[in-house]
Amino acid sequence: MQLTKLGHACVRLSKNDRTLVIDPGVWSGPDPLAGAAAVLVTHEHADHLDADAVRAALTADDGLELWSNPSVAEKFAEFGPRVHAVSHGDTFSAAGFEVRVYGRDHAQIVPQLPIVPNACFGVDSQVFHPGDSFTLPEDRFPALLVPVSAPWLKFSEVADFIAAAAPERGYAIHDAVLSEFGIGLVGNLLKLVSGGKVTRVEPGTTVDL
Repeated sequence: MQLTKLGHACVRLSKNDRTLVIDPGVWSGPDPLAGAAAVLVTHEHADHLDADAVRAALTADDGLELWSNPSVAEKFAEFGPRVHAVSHGDTFSAAGFEVRVYGRDHAQIVPQLPIVPNACFGVDSQVFHPGDSFTLPEDRFPALLVPVSAPWLKFSEVADFIAAAAPERGYAIHDAVLSEFGIGLVGNLLKLVSGGKVTRVEPGTTVDL
């Protein structure tokens, strides 16, 4: 399986000439759903879900399917059985990948904003995408996607998440709001707290899992 980091929190997973995309948001770069057979969405915020782009892709390709929490799935109900509502503990196959769902809630941003549902996805027992949360899966995953910058987190929580998950390797996501200086700072901190196991790669980079 190959993982390609796109913009912000979006990744493409590919194997056997099939592609699954997680969290194609408005900062994901051009055409993140090109060639995808399945799309997973952790939650409804626009940096993880470009609703217009997902709707256009579902309209253009009647083979494309979507999995997300019930709140997001309801927004695409017009696509019928190609849209699947999933919750914590569910398992399913998508584009040849085996997926398990973990967690329920987005991390709190501020008390004045409601907490929305957030579905984390573990794919092929290889890689874990937490969406906007530090949910720890019950299962171990060799590769961890690590949110590094957001209004809902501080870096000590990032460090605790890495330590608790104890991945063999990890890749920074949720980084579009960082400046050039912030990217350098976060990269150094990730190296410090993970012993070099968690790194940041540039959008468009592909790694083998």
